[in-house]
Amino acid sequence: MVKQVTLILMAVILAAPALASERTWRNDIKPLFEAKCIQCHDASAPEYNDWELLDEKAREETPPRMDTYPHFMSYVVWPATGAMMRRLDDGKTSGKTGNMYQYLGDSDEERAKNLLTIKEWLGEGAWNLNRWKARKDVPGISKEQLEKISAQY
Repeated sequence: MVKQVTLILMAVILAAPALASERTWRNDIKPLFEAKCIQCHDASAPEYNDWELLDEKAREETPPRMDTYPHFMSYVVWPATGAMMRRLDDGKTSGKTGNMYQYLGDSDEERAKNLLTIKEWLGEGAWNLNRWKARKDVPGISKEQLEKISAQY
């Protein structure tokens, strides 16, 4: 009996760090979003479908809504597949820094830390810049790439 209890306690102790380090929208991404992005991408911003109806100049001047998990994920998975990654990319993936990377922090160190948090949340191997459909020489996102996205709520 003591041996079984000891084994159970050991399993819980060993599993605790893994459970504690899993990133979630509620605990990790939403606070980061509220600190760095909410000023422009709040509930008053147009939802994706309404934002898409704006002309190009208006879209450049009007940020879309991203303040909830479903709104945010529409820029990760669909319909704006990969847009979040393209905008936040540090340039190490594509050679081109995304236009929103600068807002991830006040220093290179803070931006890198916050980007890593988002990448960890999305899941190992989930950071990709592909769109839903192929564009120029970049293929559309594959089923295998989509399956790597874990992004827990």
